[in-house]
Amino acid sequence: MNILLLYPRFPGTFWSLKYALKFLGKKSAMPPLGLLTVAAMLPREWNLRLIDTNVASLTDADLHWADMAMISAMGVQRESAEQLIFRCKQAAVKVVAGGPLFTAERESFASVDHLVLNEAEVTLPTFLADLRNGVAKRLYASEAFADLTKTPEPMWGLLDLRHYAFTGVQYSRGCPFNCEFCNVTSLFGRKPRVKAPAQIIAELEGLRAAGWRSTIFFVDDNLVGNKRALRDELLPALIQWQASGGGTAFNTQASINIADDPQLMQRMGAAGFDTVFIGIETPSLESLAECGKVQNKGRDLVADVKRIQRAGLQVQGGFIVGFDSDGPSIFARQIEFIQKSGIVTAMVGLLQAIPGTALFERMRRDGRLRGNTTGDNVDGSTNIIPSQMSLSALCDGYRSILNSIYSPRPYYRRIRTFLRDYRRPRIRNGLSWERLLAFFRSMLYLGVIGRERVYYWHLLAWTLVRRPRLFSDAVSLAISGHHFRRICARNVR
Repeated sequence: MNILLLYPRFPGTFWSLKYALKFLGKKSAMPPLGLLTVAAMLPREWNLRLIDTNVASLTDADLHWADMAMISAMGVQRESAEQLIFRCKQAAVKVVAGGPLFTAERESFASVDHLVLNEAEVTLPTFLADLRNGVAKRLYASEAFADLTKTPEPMWGLLDLRHYAFTGVQYSRGCPFNCEFCNVTSLFGRKPRVKAPAQIIAELEGLRAAGWRSTIFFVDDNLVGNKRALRDELLPALIQWQASGGGTAFNTQASINIADDPQLMQRMGAAGFDTVFIGIETPSLESLAECGKVQNKGRDLVADVKRIQRAGLQVQGGFIVGFDSDGPSIFARQIEFIQKSGIVTAMVGLLQAIPGTALFERMRRDGRLRGNTTGDNVDGSTNIIPSQMSLSALCDGYRSILNSIYSPRPYYRRIRTFLRDYRRPRIRNGLSWERLLAFFRSMLYLGVIGRERVYYWHLLAWTLVRRPRLFSDAVSLAISGHHFRRICARNVR
């Protein structure tokens, strides 16, 4: 059987890095890790062809070759997913769909032949068995959670990794916290499940064998959900791997409570982690209580961020406005917090009620839903009717935040605030022609053409004098800022 594995296109979003990728000569930020993993679960006798439409086009010849198409997508990829499904149906190719988009909105995709939802390790084998016996059903779903120690290594060979800026591995699923707006626990549960360290090392070796030498993103929703397993099992294995010649930097996502564990942060740094995304959400205690963000309450969040960055972990932050507790002062408070903390990469979005979350159910009960979510964190949309202010006032305040934090002057000032506190990571990606080319392109596009050119050159000069060992970090952040300004510009008109 000939199987097309299709990954829909991402629109220009905060994390697509669309406008930064051209500096690196890349086509997409990350490969589709989920589809690569699903591919490893399919029968060995099947012929597989993976098409990431962020990198290559789906052709009529591909559809003519295929007996079946398997599509996985997130909410933000909805439009592209719908287009791919339409093309498959026009070509009389059966469609199997799974992933977060279809799990949350199964009723919206009537034309899909088979929905294989929730965790593929649980539902896919049953579908494959039924398909083999000629009795495949339309819907496969389960509330059971997978044993990750049995998850196979992704099939890296299905893609040309040279097209990507980063790649990823997954160590755990689930999160011990239960924030009202987040769908992680509804998808993966509150008891974090982990892979064995040997599995992760095998995946890293697989990437190395495929020629990968750049940053690897641990895509876990909360890497420190199971602190003991991370600190005492995985990190020592990663430290040993790095010592044996790994030489690769890692990024990840975690909760703010890593600031309470100096040993954990020290081991993360020794293992190669240099960046961590943390859901800060808001400096408002009332809003933190409202959304159940218990891990952030009662803390000096700025001090925590500084502590993490001094440990060698750059903090990227997620922020939300539009909680019921948010009044007009929240916009200035968010700006002040972001600037003071030195969180350069600050993803600020309006609160959205995602299907499957407690927030969605509360808004539905209260009659306050207005359409669907877009899945885009920074497109200035919300499907919630605000309670404390008008929708127009909320959107105006939101735009004021983006305009304030991503204009060149405050953005470059925030880079310097960060670099003053940041301890240089122990493990850095090696110098490459791609990185050198990105630097030279930044000099042209940001230093000569860009409206931020004065701030760009001032940052480079300041870094060379004050923090010369962090010069590459300064250049990378300047390039990222170019992307963030382009993405946010649509919301500040």
